[in-house]
Amino acid sequence: MKLGIKDILIIFWRELKAYFYSPIAYVFSVIFIILNSGIYMFHFFFYGNADMREFFSVLPITLALIFIPAISMRLWSEEKKLGTIELLLTLPMRSSDIVIGKFLASFVFYLIALAGTLVIPIMLVILGKPDFGPIIGGYFGAILLGAFFLALGIFISGFFKDQIVSLIITSLSCGILALIGWQYVPMVIDGWIGGLGEFLYNYIGITRHFNDIERGVIDLRSIVYFLSFTALFLTLNIKYLDGRKY
Repeated sequence: MKLGIKDILIIFWRELKAYFYSPIAYVFSVIFIILNSGIYMFHFFFYGNADMREFFSVLPITLALIFIPAISMRLWSEEKKLGTIELLLTLPMRSSDIVIGKFLASFVFYLIALAGTLVIPIMLVILGKPDFGPIIGGYFGAILLGAFFLALGIFISGFFKDQIVSLIITSLSCGILALIGWQYVPMVIDGWIGGLGEFLYNYIGITRHFNDIERGVIDLRSIVYFLSFTALFLTLNIKYLDGRKY
């Protein structure tokens, strides 16, 4: 698939500027940073462990239920509501360039918000001697996790004109993917349908793959899992736009 770098950059800057013009994006970014940091600080002062395992253990849920749905809901829903999607599709741009431009803008905004939590490892360096392996692995996993959820959120946003509906459906979809990666949920599912929970846990559940990377174990299978599903939902989004265009 040939990419138009110029067209991607046009869409990228358009969408990235829209985030910084929106007060909602700032509100959810602050909530994301305060919520994750607050949960971790409670654990840190209670147990006194100089690591970030508690931070990364709750990150998939806060991303799935709050932050990712909030920053992905507007990407197509707002275009539909304002009627600008038809104008966008008539421009001499490929659907792939438009989708990738929107994805990269949301991904960069996510990375900026994630960078706001770097105060935690800085604090740990000052107060103790943390193991940097799990910290680096955790942030690497958070980057892959965010890309996966954003690709799914953008894809879902294309089906709805109402941003709130898009937020709810994205939150449910990402939340289910996060929950079935927890070992206890698949055990319950296996109690209903034998073997289904284990299958979902091994091949679909996102938390299991994230936890492998977060522990500092860079498993190629987990990386391929995140990149494959990210590419899948971006491709589906492109096909959806092509269907609207032609």
